[in-house]
Amino acid sequence: MEYAVGKTGRVIAARLFEGEDIYECIEQIARKEGISSAAVLITGGFRKADVVVGPKQEAPKIVPNFKEFTGPGEVLGVGTIYCDDGGPALHIHTAIGRGQDVVVGCPRGGARTFLVLEVTIIEIEGVQAARELDEETGFKLLRF
Repeated sequence: MEYAVGKTGRVIAARLFEGEDIYECIEQIARKEGISSAAVLITGGFRKADVVVGPKQEAPKIVPNFKEFTGPGEVLGVGTIYCDDGGPALHIHTAIGRGQDVVVGCPRGGARTFLVLEVTIIEIEGVQAARELDEETGFKLLRF
């Protein structure tokens, strides 16, 4: 395990509109506001999402198992923002549902807003962290 201790900085409240992509919008806010470390909360609706629901295989390299959610449906999620070589990068896990159809996982294949998505970004100050490529897994993992 490794960790760092910081403190709460600014808190940003945002509203995403119909059809907007959560990754594009949240990362755009982080770039504009100069946020490199943050916790992210979302509540609202997804029209469509492509969600990683675990690995198809673990070895020799992890291969993600994607499941498509076609809504509209309700969503709540918790995530983080840390920079990689491309700048601020969102990593979020969500629970998405409509009736009995429920998907829990990471919508890194993309997610589009249905009607409204409320976003809260809680900046973390004093933490020097970044996502760096891990050769063994092929993923950008958090490093301090």
